[in-house]
Amino acid sequence: MKDFSNQLKKVMKIRGISQTELCDRTGIPKSAMSQYISGAFKPKQERVYLLAKALRTTPEYLMGLTDDEEPPVLFSFHVDNNNAEILPDKYLRRIPTFESCAAGFGAYADSTITGYQYLSIQSDWEAEHTIAVKVKGDSMYPKIEDGDIVIVCKDMDYEDGQIVVARIGDDEAVVKRIHLFPDKLVLESINPEYMDRVFRKEQMNSVHIEGVVKKIIKNV
Repeated sequence: MKDFSNQLKKVMKIRGISQTELCDRTGIPKSAMSQYISGAFKPKQERVYLLAKALRTTPEYLMGLTDDEEPPVLFSFHVDNNNAEILPDKYLRRIPTFESCAAGFGAYADSTITGYQYLSIQSDWEAEHTIAVKVKGDSMYPKIEDGDIVIVCKDMDYEDGQIVVARIGDDEAVVKRIHLFPDKLVLESINPEYMDRVFRKEQMNSVHIEGVVKKIIKNV
């Protein structure tokens, strides 16, 4: 039988859910949740069901009664204009999460997959071109903060004023708001403490737009 705390931590990582968010979803006190995560105590049956529901999995998986490598998904939600609906499992996609993408002075793009996000995406093309990237830096504060995860649709047509992931040179990647002009390209920071990055004429060739930011998952 697999250890409950390890199963719990595994599902939390895969679902991208923090301890604080899990407490909010279940109503379980942080002190008790810390003990479940550390393995000091195992929850009673009613709390196992609460945790499974919040993590969109089964009590059997959390208790280690199945040999499945990945936690099963019970259902998913789609929210549109504040109206929530349950979507069939066929729309739930497993999206890779990459370690970093700078939102500040820049950082080398990291190609290491650190986990997965489960998102409801109906379009097969969009699902194949969607990734999740953890942001480092505060140049896009307050819209995007350090540690937030941005959902990016790669190779998507972008427009002036959208927030994008831009690759500069060979391997520097940043999250910025893009502005297009006939003779220059501007990567704007929302945080006024950071200067915009301006690329003129042949410098524009060094900037490649990797994708458009479609969603922001806050680090709570």
